[in-house]
Amino acid sequence: MRLSKDGAAQVAIKALPTHSAEDLTQGGNQALIVLQDQVYSLRITRAGKLILTK
Repeated sequence: MRLSKDGAAQVAIKALPTHSAEDLTQGGNQALIVLQDQVYSLRITRAGKLILTK
């Protein structure tokens, strides 16, 4: 374990899969995401924010 300048412990974080929101929406502003038997809607707002709803 290493300590940062302020004494806080630094923990190694495993790299996470990264996906582009534009790729998920195929250039549009919405995509559906399925998790088990639930369908979620991912939307990119005009302000460039992401909204995920069930």
